[in-house]
Amino acid sequence: MKRCLHLSVLTLLVAVMVWPLAGCGGPAPTPTPTKTPRPAFTPTPEPPTPTPPPPIQAETPTPEPTPALPTPLPTVAGNVWPLTGLPVADPTLLERPPIAVKISNSPQVRPQSGLQAADIVFEHLAEGGVTRFTAIYHSQDVERIGSVRSARLIDLEIPAMFQCALIYSGASPEVTRLITESDFADRAFSDWFGAPVFYRVKIPGLAYEHTLFTDTQTIWNYLKTKGLFGKRDIRGMRFDAAVPAGGKPVASVFIPYSKYYSDVTWTYDAQRGQYLHSILGEPHKDRLTDQQIGANNVVILYVNHVETLIVEDELGSHSVQIQLWGEGRGTVLRDGKAWDVTWRRPNRPDPLTLIGPDGQLFPLKPGNTWYNTVPLDMKVTMQ
Repeated sequence: MKRCLHLSVLTLLVAVMVWPLAGCGGPAPTPTPTKTPRPAFTPTPEPPTPTPPPPIQAETPTPEPTPALPTPLPTVAGNVWPLTGLPVADPTLLERPPIAVKISNSPQVRPQSGLQAADIVFEHLAEGGVTRFTAIYHSQDVERIGSVRSARLIDLEIPAMFQCALIYSGASPEVTRLITESDFADRAFSDWFGAPVFYRVKIPGLAYEHTLFTDTQTIWNYLKTKGLFGKRDIRGMRFDAAVPAGGKPVASVFIPYSKYYSDVTWTYDAQRGQYLHSILGEPHKDRLTDQQIGANNVVILYVNHVETLIVEDELGSHSVQIQLWGEGRGTVLRDGKAWDVTWRRPNRPDPLTLIGPDGQLFPLKPGNTWYNTVPLDMKVTMQ
């Protein structure tokens, strides 16, 4: 009898140790704790029962205090778009808020619609080597954007940095909780919660989950009814058409996200004055224009990536926390040349800033900017 009792206790202990992580349909797991400071708005989750497994990745060291931003940050002129530095034809348009739309980059959805018209695009790792986009629209009207997919942990930071609304299809239970409890919850709109800014578009060869789309006019009309219009004092980006001193010539850049799904190459096109985007060696086109996507500025941000306990899909893939706060190294490419910079964001309300060797904001070329976030140890090659 004692032997049976001992075996029962042992069996129970083993069961607790291998308690499975929750999927999208189960209870929300707790993200992996790190010592890196998180933005203040995130509530501390209650201790789960049973105790979760130990962290998947070792704790990150506590960083040194981040130096302050240049003070004061320059004020954007009243007749200039704050995210592109280009002139505004109708200043009343500055009343509309920037909008960040979550866009899929699964191979089957390419070419996507509306990426070229975004003022800013963040390209980041999601899970399994597949990347995803968060595209910010402000200066241009776009007839169709998508396909729209679910948010990731990086989307907790972008609305704070750029004072924008977040438009997304949904999210895993834990990411959903973090968004709904965030300081931008009043301007986060999801298909799962019935926001009337989405519609389905049948495109041959696309599965149903890839048919969700939106457009800027529909979104801005809805945001106006929600009382979210009003000019924002968006700072943090400096623009200058003159090519900065220094830098080194760079004709192409290779970012090894995934040789199966997402490897990126940027190639400079002197005629367009832009770097052109390719994925897996193929030109990446916009469905609306059938032209290869280009960027006036490409910014590579080296950022600490931490795998969390949040489960994102039925395959058990874990969400990646891209810790876009504090500071880190980066590279800016414009006009066929590259410069080393420091990216900096000391506090949650602060914008993402790029600091040049002189300690001042680095001047971007007027036009659109594409941010590629990469892990600290990723080997990006430039030629």
